Amino acid sequence: MTGRAVRLTWVQAEDLVGHELRQAAQDGRDAAAVERRWTAAGGHPAPERAGASAGPTAPALRVLAEEILDELACLDAPSAADEPTDLDAIRALCSDWPAPPVTSPDRDALRSRLEASWLGRAAGCVLGKPVEKLPLDGIRALARSTGNWPLDTWFTEVGLDPETAAAHPWNRRSRPTSLAENIDGAPEDDDLNYPLLGLLLLDRYGPGFSTADVAQLWLDELPAGRTFTAERVAYRNLLSGIEPPHTAVYRNPFREWIGAQIRADIFGWTHPGDPARAAAAAWRDAVLTHTANGVYGEMFAAAVIASATGGDRDVHSCLRAGLAVVPPRSRYAAAVRFGIERATAEPLGTAEGFETVVDELHAAYGDHHWVHVLPNAALLAAALTHADGDFTGSVCRAVSGGWDTDSNGATAGSVAGLLAGGPRALPARWTAPLKNRLATTVGGLDGIGFDELAERTLRHVPEHPLPGHALRVRNDG
Repeated sequence: MTGRAVRLTWVQAEDLVGHELRQAAQDGRDAAAVERRWTAAGGHPAPERAGASAGPTAPALRVLAEEILDELACLDAPSAADEPTDLDAIRALCSDWPAPPVTSPDRDALRSRLEASWLGRAAGCVLGKPVEKLPLDGIRALARSTGNWPLDTWFTEVGLDPETAAAHPWNRRSRPTSLAENIDGAPEDDDLNYPLLGLLLLDRYGPGFSTADVAQLWLDELPAGRTFTAERVAYRNLLSGIEPPHTAVYRNPFREWIGAQIRADIFGWTHPGDPARAAAAAWRDAVLTHTANGVYGEMFAAAVIASATGGDRDVHSCLRAGLAVVPPRSRYAAAVRFGIERATAEPLGTAEGFETVVDELHAAYGDHHWVHVLPNAALLAAALTHADGDFTGSVCRAVSGGWDTDSNGATAGSVAGLLAGGPRALPARWTAPLKNRLATTVGGLDGIGFDELAERTLRHVPEHPLPGHALRVRNDG
């Protein structure tokens, strides 16, 4: 008896070459000759959907794909000097590296901000789930058809034109749990699982965790099927005996995508007012799976969140704190600056003009995959800037801009929740449907409340500011 063949996405060598060739072009590596060999042998370009594959592959093509992936990894990138992955090299390029805080925030106020941030992350994630993977015109058409444009609340099928629904189908996995009429608590999502894993990481290993500790926690607590893109490749590498940080590099064309950026929150939450330490902790997490701009994504988000967790209520100041930990000549810093510049060219605080901003971002980054960190960083920065700290404006702009909608909505919601100051400051239409309940398969935490998550997060915040010297970390990865 024979059954349907198992087709593993994000790890088959022949499915990775196209993505690596695309990354090579964006890095400035000269891969023209390699690409000609690949195409002549029948190899296919990168599919627009990260997990798509071309079906069964001839064994010879897979062997060639493995050879090409290794060959491409040896090509020099002109951007390397401006985009290091080593933390000391990153710090050396950042002349405005943030200073440590001199005071600690009030813990009752901090607990309230943390709960709002957990809630905000969940709300932004759920808002983006039904339109994940949809092109920009589809998102706009679905929202307009129900009178929800500019986007201001949950997506819905109520009143949706049937022709529009047929032309722009929802994300089939998310539709049952994330449309307005279907939301019943926060459903499971990788954008919410990773903060939970971060909490377990600190529970188990404390603030001095190493990258190897992150890897061990994943092997213990994170099913491989719950990982995607760079995380799945790194997971495969771990199972093959490859140790971090090489797990991020070996045959991993997704190493500068958004995966690390969505893991940043816990490190910002537990370092209030200390963007530098938050970024350093995020770096130790990120290098398991990512390099260069992919790592900067997690460092940037952690620093922004740390600034807001410490009580900074000015989103523009928080974004500057994030940029302070990113090499200024990197493509990531350029993307963030571009998003901020385009957003500030339009009136802030109102929905007016943001559609123009999004069109400009898509024109600038249309050659990138929709899960790549650079377009999403530009959009996140633009959304937070243009909303000027408002919660609804932040999550709705982040999601309405397309690309990785649930990830950007989640991070925008986390930041904006902190800026709001507490859960009661968030509009009830965003918090009530979540019912203080988060679904997950991580660590026996299914059904946990956001209030309890805030309390557990607070336990990992030092009572007093740490000394100015760097935290000692075990040198085992």
